[in-house]
Amino acid sequence: MSASRSGRVLAVIAALLGWMFDGMEMGLFPLVGRDALRELLGAEAEQAALDLWYGVVLACFLVGAATGGVLFGYLGDKFGRVRAMTLSILLYSLCSGLSAAASGPAVLAILRFLGALGMGGEWALGVALVMELWPGASRALLAGLIGAFGNLGYTICGGMAYALHHLTPEQVQQSLLALGLPQEWTHALTAHRYWRLLFLLGAIPALLTLLIRLFVPESDKWEHARQAGKAFHWSERDLLGVLLGTASACGVIALWAAPAGALPSSVRLAGSLVGLLLVVGGYLYPARGYLLRSGLPAVQRRWVLGRMLLGAGLSGVPLLGTWAGLMWMYMWVGKLPGGDVPEAKPLLQIISSVSAAVGCFLAALLCAPLGRRAVYAALCLLSLLTMVGFYRLNDHYGTTFLLTAALMSLVSAAFYGWLPLYLPELFPTAVRATGQGFGFNFGRIIAAAGNLQMANLLAAFDNDYAQACAVVAAVYLVGLLLIALAPETRGRPLPE
Repeated sequence: MSASRSGRVLAVIAALLGWMFDGMEMGLFPLVGRDALRELLGAEAEQAALDLWYGVVLACFLVGAATGGVLFGYLGDKFGRVRAMTLSILLYSLCSGLSAAASGPAVLAILRFLGALGMGGEWALGVALVMELWPGASRALLAGLIGAFGNLGYTICGGMAYALHHLTPEQVQQSLLALGLPQEWTHALTAHRYWRLLFLLGAIPALLTLLIRLFVPESDKWEHARQAGKAFHWSERDLLGVLLGTASACGVIALWAAPAGALPSSVRLAGSLVGLLLVVGGYLYPARGYLLRSGLPAVQRRWVLGRMLLGAGLSGVPLLGTWAGLMWMYMWVGKLPGGDVPEAKPLLQIISSVSAAVGCFLAALLCAPLGRRAVYAALCLLSLLTMVGFYRLNDHYGTTFLLTAALMSLVSAAFYGWLPLYLPELFPTAVRATGQGFGFNFGRIIAAAGNLQMANLLAAFDNDYAQACAVVAAVYLVGLLLIALAPETRGRPLPE
């Protein structure tokens, strides 16, 4: 039975709220990471240790999101989009709340990894559900809304921090005491610029799971695929491949998290190469197993796997640019003249995320008249120029800094309106959640590997964030090469 219009509207609302809370989850650590690590490592910790752990926690988050994209994509293709999406949102909400109780940087990294499992899964599941429930003519508008609402989550996160910094700790403590919290908890939650309180507020999305479970209909296309027996070709034993891929990715993080001089560079590089190959094989294993059991000809199996790898590359370029370039502006601003003030980071996040939301919406809408490939290529060129300009032309915090950050975010985040439009158009219904989950979220592994090099890159440039992040912008040149290999999907229906 087809979903009613009201059911489809509820599905969009639930998915948009899910992506908004995804944005909150992604925006939390860049906003509070410096303050959290200062407390967890101790005031005597050197800047190099802060930079290393900042990179490690971000890498763990990205690896978790990549794993979640594959794991929950599998669950969504086998058991349904709605069931899996409910579980994914509950997972990242609870882990975000538990992060408020982190006792050390390693504990925080583990909780960020676990929370990212759900966050990465929700992105792929929500995209698959919404794109399948709504007709093809709506896809560009929906993709723009997906990217925009994800960035509005950053805005809400920054707004909460900005509001808190305009209250005294005593005022916030009195409010928490009025809620019945013990006094020692209120002191912990309000120390070090409220980072623990902000993580605790990240548990709010758990309430969304009730709306999803009770009112959101399942995808008609998935139901038809299940009734045709296609969902039964998935096997639980294939998840061993995901486990291998996750362990390999964590091993790569451990190689680069080791103290300087503990391992030769040749060992780190060789281990990283082997680890990344194992990650690719492990994350592709469920899709390979499904395709083999479904009886598809070898040509079609290679076609699907090839598109998964293409999607990973097209996603990896902007993700690497974002997490190893743009996201480090929150560490950089605190070192600039005038930037080490409580409201600098929240205001920076609010302005940049609002601009990013506009960019996502515009990028998706421009794909209709200009085509998917042309828009992606234009975004690569503009992202290269704006990122280099931002990091090379600013030398203090002020109006110019905020305006150029807004421009950089407008362009470089616009990819996240393009990707939810393009990736579903690459895969048939039976493997759509898994295919786009791998494609988008494996890009996070690429971003994690690049992010781990930031501590070394910063050291090479004498801890100059501007030079290091400007170098990262060269990744957009790779995007120009990849999009030349990609198919144009404008005007075509979703593959069945």
